[in-house]
Amino acid sequence: MSDSLYTASVSVTHGRGGTARSDDGKLDVTLAPPAALGGDGAGTNPEQLFAAGFAACYLSALGAVARRARTKLPELSATSHVDLRRADDGGFELAVDIVVTVPADSVGQVRPLLAEAEKTCPYSRATRGNINVSIDVRGS
Repeated sequence: MSDSLYTASVSVTHGRGGTARSDDGKLDVTLAPPAALGGDGAGTNPEQLFAAGFAACYLSALGAVARRARTKLPELSATSHVDLRRADDGGFELAVDIVVTVPADSVGQVRPLLAEAEKTCPYSRATRGNINVSIDVRGS
């Protein structure tokens, strides 16, 4: 394994009903279970944080792949849907669906880059074989 390029440090108190704060103070959020899980929804939750991180990481990987291919990408965005599910063994598991949105006339340009970005993205690499992840591109 190579040397670390960056380490993020976040301290959490009281799990889903607490707080999360990064060592540099740039992340400082209240955590709360969503109403769908019986909570009051008064804060963010781990699934939202994971969704944000995965979408941001994947878009960055897509940009890196495009640069290596000398392809100029149009303006794009990604929406990550993270499902918390009951696993067969009674525990919990996640599933992720990422939708990259581009101008309609650019779908054909971006679609071939998706698989290579999936190979590059650290979140994709970390989840590969562990959770179901689908990635698609749609025109706006």
